[in-house]
Amino acid sequence: MLVFDSGVGGLSVLAEIRRKLPDAPVVYCADNGGFPYGTKTEAELSARVPALLGRLVERFDPELVVIACNTACTIALSQVRAVLNVPVVGTVPAVKPAAAISKSRVIGVLGTNATVRQAYVDNLVAEFARDCLVLRHGSAELVVLAERKLRGQPTSPEEYRAVLDGLLSQPGAERLDTIVLACTHFPLVKDELAAVAPRPFNWVDSGEGIARRVAHLCEGVEWEGEPSGLAVFTRADEDVHFLTSALHSYGLDRVVTL
Repeated sequence: MLVFDSGVGGLSVLAEIRRKLPDAPVVYCADNGGFPYGTKTEAELSARVPALLGRLVERFDPELVVIACNTACTIALSQVRAVLNVPVVGTVPAVKPAAAISKSRVIGVLGTNATVRQAYVDNLVAEFARDCLVLRHGSAELVVLAERKLRGQPTSPEEYRAVLDGLLSQPGAERLDTIVLACTHFPLVKDELAAVAPRPFNWVDSGEGIARRVAHLCEGVEWEGEPSGLAVFTRADEDVHFLTSALHSYGLDRVVTL
């Protein structure tokens, strides 16, 4: 299977998939040549993502594609499905499960700037959280912090606190009890966010639900050979070297540039 993200955030989804399908060979593609997606325009991503995934599917011939990126999916999922001839599993903000568990009926959606402004999120709120106050905050900084963490570079509590303050300083946030991590990078730094939070929150993401869907679609598939993992980057970058240890921990033992 092919797992795709703008960077290393999709590793949080890959970890859940590995738990359910430990024998599946995986190609993980990080589009570091287009990173970060959260600051791109809708037009840029609508053009880039389907074209790049078309090239990747042609080269690697996967059983299915997982777009492990909320931003790419809220903007370009329908275009991708229109051009690919394999099943495509998308990632959407986990508003539905968050609304199901919130007691206070105040939910936070923490995503990229591009994700939180999408009509796709408006529709999720209207369908599944109509009786909730839903606060949103977009953060490009948290994406960078997650990437730095996986490269083994230092991050500080103050940086995480500043991101959370963007959500918790909004009117009504004093009653907030559940936060949707609406970017696949963000579960990678959930512990750091929880450590600086002023009180306990329910932290909700889409990883486990995506893994269930992938496992369902792969029922009956017989994986050949030993489990293997290939990490593909779209741009040669010296920072990739610092990701080697993290990539190995997710079962990605080879690294190439597209």
